[in-house]
Amino acid sequence: MATSFLETPIEYLKGVGTARADMLKKELNLKTFGELLTYFPFRYIDRSKFYRIDEIKDDSSYIQLKAKMVRIQMVGAPHHQRLVATIRDESGEIDLIWFQGVKWVLEMLTPQQEYIVFGKPTLFNGRWNIAHPDLEIPTTQPLPLSETVRPIYNSTEKLKSKGLDFKGIGKLVKNLLLNEKFAIPENLTSEILQNLRLINRQEAFVNIHYPQSYDLLKKAQTRLKFEELFFIQLRLTKQRSGRLLKLDGHKFLKIGNYVNQFYHHHLTFELTNAQKRVIREIRADLGSGHQMNRLLQGDVGSGKTLVALMTMLIALDNDYQSCLMAPTEILARQHFNTISLMLTGLNVTVKLLTGTSKSAERRAILAGLKEGDVQLLIGTHALIEENVQFRHLGLVVIDEQHRFGVAQRAKLWEKNIITPHILVMTATPIPRTLAMTFYGDLDTSVIDEMPPGRKAIVTRHVYEPDHGKIFNFIREKIREGRQVYIVYPLIQESETLDLKNLNDGYQHIVTEFPAPQYAVSMVHGQMKQQEKEAEMKRFLENKTQIMVATTVIEVGVDIPNASVMIIENAERFGLSQLHQLRGRVGRGSDQSYCILISRYELSAEARKRIATMVRTTDGFEIAETDLQIRGPGDLQGTQQSGILDLRIADLVKDEKILKYARNVATEIIQNDPGLSKNENAILARHLLLMDRNQQNWGLIS
Repeated sequence: MATSFLETPIEYLKGVGTARADMLKKELNLKTFGELLTYFPFRYIDRSKFYRIDEIKDDSSYIQLKAKMVRIQMVGAPHHQRLVATIRDESGEIDLIWFQGVKWVLEMLTPQQEYIVFGKPTLFNGRWNIAHPDLEIPTTQPLPLSETVRPIYNSTEKLKSKGLDFKGIGKLVKNLLLNEKFAIPENLTSEILQNLRLINRQEAFVNIHYPQSYDLLKKAQTRLKFEELFFIQLRLTKQRSGRLLKLDGHKFLKIGNYVNQFYHHHLTFELTNAQKRVIREIRADLGSGHQMNRLLQGDVGSGKTLVALMTMLIALDNDYQSCLMAPTEILARQHFNTISLMLTGLNVTVKLLTGTSKSAERRAILAGLKEGDVQLLIGTHALIEENVQFRHLGLVVIDEQHRFGVAQRAKLWEKNIITPHILVMTATPIPRTLAMTFYGDLDTSVIDEMPPGRKAIVTRHVYEPDHGKIFNFIREKIREGRQVYIVYPLIQESETLDLKNLNDGYQHIVTEFPAPQYAVSMVHGQMKQQEKEAEMKRFLENKTQIMVATTVIEVGVDIPNASVMIIENAERFGLSQLHQLRGRVGRGSDQSYCILISRYELSAEARKRIATMVRTTDGFEIAETDLQIRGPGDLQGTQQSGILDLRIADLVKDEKILKYARNVATEIIQNDPGLSKNENAILARHLLLMDRNQQNWGLIS
């Protein structure tokens, strides 16, 4: 069947019409038959199961009761009346409440009639009630099997006002399934279906909405989850394969004077086994003749910069220039200072280019790049300006790459006829499942070992009344010569409130730690760049002992002497932010501390985040927990971009299916990189359809 049926505008479906169609587009972004078909139920209710009223618990979700209507009354002022009907079974009573459509509902109710009641119970003033329940009169006829498992769809208040609650949406889906033209084209090969014992696509869609049995529901879910994850993996694997085939890379075969001099005479410590392993992986890429496109993951302080520097020295040994791009001027300057210090005596020309570089200095750097005299260039987004031209750019290193847009990054590799090798680094650990999906077209290296001599950061959770003890602890550490960060939460909804909180905190700290005995810095996102730089510099040079800041320091300068991180209102931060902030300390050989301060009243989520931080410093374990709590869309900001707008699969719960999908996709692309074989034509067609629908999984990295 042609795909045109699924692309039919939703207003042409029985029961929709223009007004409802507009509402479905605005509220749920459902525009076509196909999009309605993939608007899956978020849960199911077994209509053969009935609760007793006394079985309702605090955590009850939607339930089904069978009880007699014993009382019907109108409650409230004339213009704000609500209808309250009380039902009773052998175990107790519960109120049914209607706030809208009261007159219509009142006409439908019959005293002493037994009803089947379906809805979500709420406890109010010690009494259970169900608002706007679904009511039916019991029938002696047994329900057909497909009606015993009821699909529940997410809805909105506006849709409910148009009769499109979960039941109304279910009716539309049923109208679609009963349409005489309803037929779903298969998009998986017969070999995949047979090998993985998957049901066909049409059967899966029918049973995901109106299951004939629990067994068929499970099979439908497995089939559709696999399909969703498989085509993401197939797209990424195909793209990676195409890049390796099409994109020639500079061949760096030589390990010469720069690497050897640095490794044998300038490196003052032994590389960790993880660093050595990652460098071997990078060397294999650089010598392959194909463009390297590698993601380097490692916790704060694991030695990513050193690996990047050695990669740049390999490029230099092969007569190519390198550049390193960082998201902020503070971080770019830190990289410049660190790398310049490590290369002292090696006769390598390293330059820093940022938005604040002076005109004369900028002109000299640009001329040196064109001539090839500037060998390593470090900077911010200033590197992507058109007038920045290299003589032989062979390697691009991008730090915290998720902070740059796709178009921004692409401008760097357009500066050469042959695309330079790409090494992207992140100190934000990425869970395995997310890395497989979000960065599936990159090769991944992980530094999962910290340099020797680093002490684990001690993390404690305390409550607001303990501020006095915390201030005494800060004084003790300052007497020992250490420095302290105190971070206040960033409240995105209100910059004004945000600054007020920070200023109040600053005034409190200045009062507790008065001059001239103590000096306090303050940094926040609304300060001018020069002001931020000046304050950070004062702290870096130990002219101030305390840095009061917002999360602007999440990615910031490396200050080994700072050994205490205090995070106020820790419950307002996400796990990833808490982990990044904690990573600002523990950079030296002294014992470091992270103190999380919160209110007593915490949500279950906030309590879990804080408990995770106290329990472990393992960034990957923290990332996995963060994924479980927040979900993939929130974790990477991908819901806004549409990249991971998963309809049915769950990267946490469906990791096993994801691995199967990746393995199958990899095997297919290995045997047929262009999907040009007849047996894979069905897969190629579906990828084209995904492109047409703008689900372009290829623009991720």
